[in-house]
Amino acid sequence: MKPLGYTTTYNNFFHKHRCHLLANLAISFFLISCNQPNTSSLNYSAAFKPILDTANRLADKDPKAATKYLDSAFAKTKSPYFYDDFRRLAYHFVLTGKYQHNYKRALVYADSMLAVVNQNGGQQKYPSLFAEAHFAKGDAYFELHNYTDAYECYFIGHHVGKSYMDNNVLSGYEYRLGMITYQQAHYNLSINYFKESFKKTVPYDTDFVQFYRNQEVLDNIGLAYRHIEKPDSALIYFQKDVDYINKHIPAFKNKANLMNVALAVVYGNQADIYIKRRQYDVATDLLKKSIFINLQKEGDNADAILSEIKLANIYANEKQQLPMLNLLDSVHRQLLVVNNKGAESDWYRLMSDYYADKNQPVIALNYNRRYNVLKDSLNESTRLLKETNVADQLENYEKEYEITSLTNNNKLQRTYLMVAIIFVAMALIIILLIYRNWKRSKNELLTVNTLNNQVNQQKLNLEKALEKLHESNQEKDRILHTVAHDLRNPLGGISSLTNMMITDDELSEELRDYINIIKETADNSLELINEIFEATDSTIAESKMQLVDINTLLNNSIELLRFKAAEKNQRIELTTLDSPEIILISREKIWRVISNLIINAIKFSPVGATIKVNVVQHDKTVCVEVSDNGIGIPEASKSKIFNMFTEAKRPGTMGEKSFGLGLSICKQIVEKHDGKIWFDSGDGGTTFYMELNRAI
Repeated sequence: MKPLGYTTTYNNFFHKHRCHLLANLAISFFLISCNQPNTSSLNYSAAFKPILDTANRLADKDPKAATKYLDSAFAKTKSPYFYDDFRRLAYHFVLTGKYQHNYKRALVYADSMLAVVNQNGGQQKYPSLFAEAHFAKGDAYFELHNYTDAYECYFIGHHVGKSYMDNNVLSGYEYRLGMITYQQAHYNLSINYFKESFKKTVPYDTDFVQFYRNQEVLDNIGLAYRHIEKPDSALIYFQKDVDYINKHIPAFKNKANLMNVALAVVYGNQADIYIKRRQYDVATDLLKKSIFINLQKEGDNADAILSEIKLANIYANEKQQLPMLNLLDSVHRQLLVVNNKGAESDWYRLMSDYYADKNQPVIALNYNRRYNVLKDSLNESTRLLKETNVADQLENYEKEYEITSLTNNNKLQRTYLMVAIIFVAMALIIILLIYRNWKRSKNELLTVNTLNNQVNQQKLNLEKALEKLHESNQEKDRILHTVAHDLRNPLGGISSLTNMMITDDELSEELRDYINIIKETADNSLELINEIFEATDSTIAESKMQLVDINTLLNNSIELLRFKAAEKNQRIELTTLDSPEIILISREKIWRVISNLIINAIKFSPVGATIKVNVVQHDKTVCVEVSDNGIGIPEASKSKIFNMFTEAKRPGTMGEKSFGLGLSICKQIVEKHDGKIWFDSGDGGTTFYMELNRAI
């Protein structure tokens, strides 16, 4: 669970969401600094004040219209104060960033705010505005995932503004660090920041914005304690949050829906503790309360989905499959409207576990694949944040700030001089080290260049060797094709002549046996030659694609092969789809694959066996399954059977010849169709799977 963010803009407070830090860490620096007495003599010009008031009223209905009016009216203002321009730019920053989420453009406005301050006296004359501009830049950098620059801006803003801004403003600094250190899993550090932020802002919680952030901070402290395995402390702060919200309900009756949403979030977090303790009854009651609130019209629907996923997990743990499926069905409908990748990934995980328990591995695998894709995406979204060590970075900025301060303080000139001497000495040492390493690296560079030339030469030699190998392979295919072509006609003639001779009744039994041997040898040779033709057939990559009904193709293929199965008293059972399924394939090539798989099943199955052919439809593919209860595939041969001229070939159950080319050809054809072919083999037989894309 990630901590919550809050969003404010000018005089309006917007709906609070359970959100990711990167997408929704908004600040109210603009609203707060406008209310600070530290701005002292600064004020709007008489002409600008009514312009800003009008823009505020327009912003409630149309933010774009408000900014357009503000720019137009400001351009017509005679002799505006520099403070007017600063406020105009700040107004743009808030609306561009918080409304439109365009933080690249918001960063430009933040830079312009800082430029206006620097042009009119800078940090020395207007420290509070100088700090405010840095806070703005920090927020923009943060949303752009540039955490190094964000921290530098926050640090400068805090150190410059701490003497000129009250605790209400400065607490925002602790709040930001609490949010980021939480995300980096520095939970003890984040607890300290959140507690400090809460302590500084409690006096201001009569304002709804401050109250709402304070109740969120209490919830975040509970979440941090939960992560460091202190569930009792976590429950204490979750309860403090509930009590804090209930205490302020009478003061903010017009915000009842937001108060309820806040309570719903805390209920969900409390439920997490009880789930871990396996107190499912308590957790279920809390989750149902949270879901009921957030499924209302003005509730946090995204948080409701997360709570429903937790409840579904409880049902899964307690083997309550029917309520779990009903709940997951409801979540699925909500996910079509609400984008929540975290909940969606958990939904796929639960569905995968359900079908795995139902012993439906294919469906379970599909759901598991989607779960892994979403999970990887979510993990990537937090990777950059965790690469930055906030504590070390903050310490570095503090040291840099101390060094900078020394240059402006005459009382510390001696210390500064000593530091300068140390730096000079270090610089000399560094120069000496650089010179020594330069001399050493010069020789190493020559060695590297020599090795690089050798590598390049070897690369050229390898490319030439590969080119020759490719030419040799093409020549081999051409020779095989030519030899097979030249042998096919005489062998065909031998087969035909032996067929004629064997019908001669005057032949002796011995001579008839010799002719049968010649005939069988000629037929086997012709079968081998045909497989060689197919293996060296360059037209596999140039297949003519057409729309074909898979049911019809299977029916036709099997009808042609039933007579071959009948020779071994075997049956072929076909189960097709309930309705036609059109796929885009080369009819001839896929017919080859189906025939080859069925012929193999006939060859390696015993007499009287049943061969099953089944077709299954998935979301984007159809899968043809050919199963037999034959002799199976030995473990040592499983990795080789798709290789051309494989050594894994074996005779059939009645001594049928096997040349080791058929499955290699099948694999080439299926992969040219962007499909997949694989098998599952054991003592009870073998099943081959051919998966092809649907034409949708």
